[in-house]
Amino acid sequence: MPYEFRNLDARTRRLMLQEVERDIAAGVLYLSPRLSEQGQGDYPNLLKGAIREGNDTTLAAALRDWNCLNTEEERQKADGTVSTVKVPSTAADAIAEDEFNRFYMRALCVRALEDGLENLTVYRAKAVNSPRAASQARRGTDIAPEALLTDLRAHIAVDVSLGLPAGRNTGLSLEIPAAP
Repeated sequence: MPYEFRNLDARTRRLMLQEVERDIAAGVLYLSPRLSEQGQGDYPNLLKGAIREGNDTTLAAALRDWNCLNTEEERQKADGTVSTVKVPSTAADAIAEDEFNRFYMRALCVRALEDGLENLTVYRAKAVNSPRAASQARRGTDIAPEALLTDLRAHIAVDVSLGLPAGRNTGLSLEIPAAP
């Protein structure tokens, strides 16, 4: 089930593309270790294509269609040994959801700053089967765009200190608050 990005319009898409280009220029665009060598080469253009004309579902489909994922990965066991396991069938969805949402939130932060907005609002953009209590508590809260943008730009593909996106598979995103 795709995310419902409430403010995904032409302006937000343009700002998302600027954020992707910013990461590419700085050499910090996140490339999941689950992407194959070819997938790492194809990923930037697939991401930009999904931003221009699609969404997280479009990106996931492209990752699968272009055979961008490794079939196996190494995983460290609790005893310190390493085993080879199959990459989960949901890997393309996870990568696409996480990264599309991350660039969407970055773009909304830039947009809010350009428009002089003091806050963005957290909402559940994707239904999840068992929402975590911590993510439930975040719904409807406001967050300052400047601090979050700095955090999202500094922490590529890791949990950010301000708690958004609040970990993998939370379904949380941001929206521009309704005018009073």
